Amino acid sequence: MQAVSTNQRRRHRIITALLAIATLSAFPPPKRATLYAAPQEEYEQHDEVVANLAAGRVIVAVFKDAMLIASIGNHIEPDALAPSIVELGGRRAGILLGAISWNSPSPPVEWARLDRELPNLHANMTTAPSAPHMQGVAVAGQEAKDIEDLGEGLRVRLSNMMKKVHGQLDVPEDQPLIELVLADYQIDYGPEVWTLQYGINQQPERGEFWDTKIQRPRYAQLWPPEKTAPHTVMEIQYPPDQKTPTLLDLLRQQDPRLQAIGSSDAAMAAVADAIVRGDTSKLLQAAAVPYFRACFNAITPPGATLAIAQIDHERGFQWLLSPPPPPPHPANTIQQQAPEQQRPPDAPSLLKPPPK
Repeated sequence: MQAVSTNQRRRHRIITALLAIATLSAFPPPKRATLYAAPQEEYEQHDEVVANLAAGRVIVAVFKDAMLIASIGNHIEPDALAPSIVELGGRRAGILLGAISWNSPSPPVEWARLDRELPNLHANMTTAPSAPHMQGVAVAGQEAKDIEDLGEGLRVRLSNMMKKVHGQLDVPEDQPLIELVLADYQIDYGPEVWTLQYGINQQPERGEFWDTKIQRPRYAQLWPPEKTAPHTVMEIQYPPDQKTPTLLDLLRQQDPRLQAIGSSDAAMAAVADAIVRGDTSKLLQAAAVPYFRACFNAITPPGATLAIAQIDHERGFQWLLSPPPPPPHPANTIQQQAPEQQRPPDAPSLLKPPPK
């Protein structure tokens, strides 16, 4: 992995963050994270970390009896990840986009993987005046406190991470560092979809050192929509400047791939028509899911990762197409090698010895 990127990659990548104190021992990860415990002297030899982006699109559809969530990766760079769908309890899922994986290239140390940590990030705080409110109405008793707890827990984690980041991060002003999509079904409320965007604020200190602060998340409730707004499919893309046509755009433009799916039989055509009309909430999953899965397969680029999950109102979170297991991080590979596979320093080698 290169610590310095080309100008083209700068638009999408947080290139290099310098550590004010080149040690991670004062920055412990959550207990469930598996990291390579590098010796203290190894930490002191390195002063850079690299963030890998989860890039692509997240598509959410709400039906009468379920919610459907799809993640499609966008391979904008060799180390890019797909947006990560995370189960958060029986009837809730979170999808993370942006800088979710932070690594030290050498020695290989993975010191933050936010999608794995997300289920444990809760602030357990009392409701603040700035808490998100259902349907955007700031009325006492209408606060989405569980959303705020999770959102604030992630902000605290990011703030602790940024205490060790003192290099200038190359993030466009209008692009969040992290975006979290939350989709859930509340028995006493119904389905809801939120986005939480976490921006950064950097101020120069001395020399090449910068002070980095995580801003409080910007909450937006996508579902339920306003009464007069269409009840149709939602889509979130990261980076936001990708300008990829959304699934709804493709349907309205009569994309040939989707036209072929809709014309395959009357049931498929009815689902396509309901999406364009803005009536997805009247569909049943038994009829809607086959159509959506066919559409996801059609619009996923070759080699891109596709994952699909649903939240059934009765059975909760279920994988319909789970993502492939990620490749092992180099740090974990080193840690898990069998003793006989680990070469001692004085082991014979086929390499030529350096000239004396």
